[in-house]
Amino acid sequence: MNTPAPRYSRITGTGSHLPPRRLSNDDMVALLAARGVETSDAWIVERTGIRARHFAADGVACSDLALAASRAALQAAGRRAEEVDLIIVATSTPDMVFPSTAAILQHKLGVAGCPAFDLQAVCSGFVYALAVADAMIRAGSARCALIVGAEIFSRILDFDDRTTCVLFGDGAGAVVLEASPEPGILASDLHADGRHVGILCVPGTVAGGRVSGDPLLKMDGPAVFKLAVGVLDSTARAVLARAGRTEADLDWLIPHQANIRIMQGTAKKLKLAPEKLIVTVDEHGNTSAASVPLALDVAVRSGRVQRGDTVMLEGVGGGFTWGAVLLDF
Repeated sequence: MNTPAPRYSRITGTGSHLPPRRLSNDDMVALLAARGVETSDAWIVERTGIRARHFAADGVACSDLALAASRAALQAAGRRAEEVDLIIVATSTPDMVFPSTAAILQHKLGVAGCPAFDLQAVCSGFVYALAVADAMIRAGSARCALIVGAEIFSRILDFDDRTTCVLFGDGAGAVVLEASPEPGILASDLHADGRHVGILCVPGTVAGGRVSGDPLLKMDGPAVFKLAVGVLDSTARAVLARAGRTEADLDWLIPHQANIRIMQGTAKKLKLAPEKLIVTVDEHGNTSAASVPLALDVAVRSGRVQRGDTVMLEGVGGGFTWGAVLLDF
């Protein structure tokens, strides 16, 4: 009796998209000053490393950003939309309550029939989605998956709160993940702790035909910072152990792009040289579930991440959720 060959998954293409409207810190300072809120470029850069972010125009939906990133990823992979048999969109800012943004994206891609669903793990969403798609491919449920992180956070920001509104931006990133006889995704490690729901949330919903609660983002910055530093280190070590690898095997670290100090702290704990840390937070801000695939695509298209490199992807966000994926690109 023949034993089936092992089945793995590997990223074959990456893509990303940023809305055309770019707001520098000076632009944000002017926007907030008109509302009587004071901040400065120096204040933002010192605390976060952010220098600019992109905001989507009125009338642009999350699925529109996802569509542009998906088309770029499919082109890079040499695949047609018709060949995709699984679509997962990680987002906290869907087009509507339902149907899923993934179903809307599927329609905009001009295809139908394959499973399509959204995954909600906030800033950890893409890492969660990649792990789910890998498991489905290994199980034989899919062969060619499109995994997208897409967000329009500019529409849920409180522009009277300078501690949060300067941090976030809009964008989308995508990968094509395909079945492979050789390992690509080596291991994943996912966690959540609902005891910390209140430190990063949008405590509103739709009820009775109107918004119930507060529909704007709330964050306890110091609490998030403290938790993020610890869990990113622990999940990094856990995923390395599961893959039988060590810090010395890492070519690149691509963490959630939220705060340069958190990112640098994680790299330092892993004894990684600064040049092995992929940083896009300075130009993109925090794009939540889009940040990791956006940064991955930037790193691939700039020639830094190349075939054969070992890459760690990490996410941490509201929930409180966190996790990592280790892969050979």
